[in-house]
Order: sequence, then C-alpha cells, then structure tokens
Amino acid sequence: MKTVLNVFIALVLFTNISFAQVGWTIDPAHTNARFEVKHLGIAIVDGAFTKLEGTVETANATNFDKAKVNFSIDVNSINTRVQMRDDHLKSDDFFNAEKYPKMTLTNATLNQGKGGFVLTGDLTIRDVTKKVTFQVKQNGGIITDPWGKTRAGFTATTSINRFDYNIKYNDKLPTGVDAVAPTVEIIVYVEAVKN
Repeated sequence: MKTVLNVFIALVLFTNISFAQVGWTIDPAHTNARFEVKHLGIAIVDGAFTKLEGTVETANATNFDKAKVNFSIDVNSINTRVQMRDDHLKSDDFFNAEKYPKMTLTNATLNQGKGGFVLTGDLTIRDVTKKVTFQVKQNGGIITDPWGKTRAGFTATTSINRFDYNIKYNDKLPTGVDAVAPTVEIIVYVEAVKN
C-alpha cells in the first residue's frame, strides 16, 4: 500500500512539473506599440501608445511556441507628437477614448511558423472584437540581463482596416482620396521579463 501511495505522489508531482506554466510580464519601459497610416494619399503619419501592459505564459523558460498572450493598451496614452491631432484621435471620430479607454488583445496564442512565429488572438477596439493575426519575429533569443533577470524580445506586425472597428472618420479630398486611409499598419516591439 505504501509503495502504491509513493507512486501516486510521484505521478502527481511529475504531472504538476510537466504542466507548470512559466509567467512573463511585458516590460512597459522597453515595449512600444506603434501605428502608421497614409495621410492625404501622399505621406505616412505615425504614432504610439505610451501606456500598456501584458502577460505571456509559456510551457517552459526556453521556448515560446504555444505561448498564451494577453495585452492591454491605454487609448488615452496615444502620442503622435501633435496635441490637436491626439485630441481628435481620442474623439468619437476615431477611438472615443472616454467611452472605450482600453484596446485589448486576448485569447492570443503564439505558434512557431516558418522563419518566425504567428500570433492569433481577439483584438478589441471600441466595441468591436475581431480575430487578428500578427507575424512575429524573436529578436536575439532569450538572455539574462546584467541584473539576473531573464528577458526575451519580439517584433510583431499586422495591418487592420480601421472601419472594421467602427473607427468611422471618412473625410475625402475633392479627388476622392481618403484624408486618412482605411488601412493601419501596426508594429509592436515587445520585451518580456520572466517572473
């Protein structure tokens, strides 16, 4: 009986070790969520969100395949270096930051692909949630920083149609060209720290 009990305890311990998750936290000081959009059909306007947070869960500390990712961005932190434009972007023409202060990426899974990772999850902007896929490149592997913390860096890119998310501003030039293009390029530079 004692032997059976010992085997059972060993199996429980092995199972817990096998399925233990490794937690990572997004380092906001070294993470940057950026966007680019064509303006008047001739130029690119870019900006960033300066307040964000996120978590990653991996099966172990050496591989991000099948990692679970959740991300949240403070819409009021938008910064395009022009206050009048930032205020307009926070209005109901665009994000309506007063009513919808957060953008989120939830239920996201990072899968190893050819030449990088693919991240697929639910992106919520305003009152719309849609599945979105990011192409993700790991930058330089996993390292130990000078203070003994384990870190990993990634670059994630995708594009969305802003009209899909009820970002409805639609002024056009007399020629019919969009003042602000529907397609928005998103670039996220992420640095994650193991908990």
